[in-house]
Amino acid sequence: MSSSIIDFIATEARFGAQNYAPIGVVLSRGEGVWVWDTDGNRYLDCLSAYSAVSQGHCHPKILAAMVEQAHRLTLTSRAFHNDQLALFYEEIAALTGSHKVLPMNSGAEAVESAIKSVRKWGYEVKGVPDGQAEIIVCANNFHGRTLGIVGFSTDPETHGHFGPFAPGFKIIPFGDAAALEQAITPNTVAFLVEPIQGEAGVVIPPAGYFTKVRELCTANNVMLVLDEIQTGLGRTGKLLAEQHEGIEADVTLLGKALSGGFYPVSAVLSNNDVLGTLRPGQHGSTFGGNPLACAVARAAMRVLVEEGMIENAARQGARFLEGLKDIRANTIREVRGRGLMLAVELHPEAGRARRYCEALQGKGILAKDTHEQTIRIAPPLVITSDQVDWALERLATTLTQDFS
Repeated sequence: MSSSIIDFIATEARFGAQNYAPIGVVLSRGEGVWVWDTDGNRYLDCLSAYSAVSQGHCHPKILAAMVEQAHRLTLTSRAFHNDQLALFYEEIAALTGSHKVLPMNSGAEAVESAIKSVRKWGYEVKGVPDGQAEIIVCANNFHGRTLGIVGFSTDPETHGHFGPFAPGFKIIPFGDAAALEQAITPNTVAFLVEPIQGEAGVVIPPAGYFTKVRELCTANNVMLVLDEIQTGLGRTGKLLAEQHEGIEADVTLLGKALSGGFYPVSAVLSNNDVLGTLRPGQHGSTFGGNPLACAVARAAMRVLVEEGMIENAARQGARFLEGLKDIRANTIREVRGRGLMLAVELHPEAGRARRYCEALQGKGILAKDTHEQTIRIAPPLVITSDQVDWALERLATTLTQDFS
């Protein structure tokens, strides 16, 4: 590690809050699936900024849209109309089949907005007594880090010493439809769930789970809210992960890849009258739906479709998953994945996944550990077959490495 990299890291440690534990690399440039550090070393990005850079680093068409719009108009607030918002609404609705759109900035803001909206719908449409609305969530969920969200997390690191928390949430096991059925009451307004639990280690529910979930929510007049902030926009080889079981959520949350990594953009999408309960002054965001964000998101969605990135994610994801399963290493407990959302879970006796990620850095791959024993692999959706094979060779060498 060069002195310049050490200096950057030391300065961060001196002035910055210690709320992350990044891998020891300082990046300065990116293009496609590749990033370069300040010393000029090249790495294959297998995290994609937690799927925010799905279209690849610095995609030229998204960049051009951002620069063009930045020269024209960046922010008006929602006190006035702008000429990009209506087009963004029209295009994202056409792409996803949604009826109503609420633009926000971060994924966590989208989740908070959905919580407010389904509660309001519960009181004004379903007829739940005021203050009694219940939302069901899953254990090991990750929906963001705001105070409202961490209150229903089951990860002690996420919620410890941040209380007191807001009531109104029930926690059930992920992938257990019977548990959902038992948890629903007349006051239940929504079931908030990730199609695949990303931060938990790419945990995929049993086949047929979401078909049953959809049936239960419909039968009990409960809004199914799918957090597709990581899984959406092609990451799993479909536009939305819900399509793997042929269902439709009542409310869908998008973020991350919605801007191709250029700008924070998120959206709450509704296929029913949930968002119709909001009135002027009841919810908003100064930057939500700003013209720069809308122009960037429009370009990000366009290249995703026009350049076949979703189909490529399915194709290369299958290749990557098969290659990972072919690695014969005593360290591997399980390989999981759908599309280009993949994970290698290690046996506890293999040691923490962090040291394998650090070893991969030395071989030109940047991946990230989660929950101590799992390596997440999520490269940009523009990855090629040759690049997948290149990564698999280095992963195989690393996962069979003796760290004793």
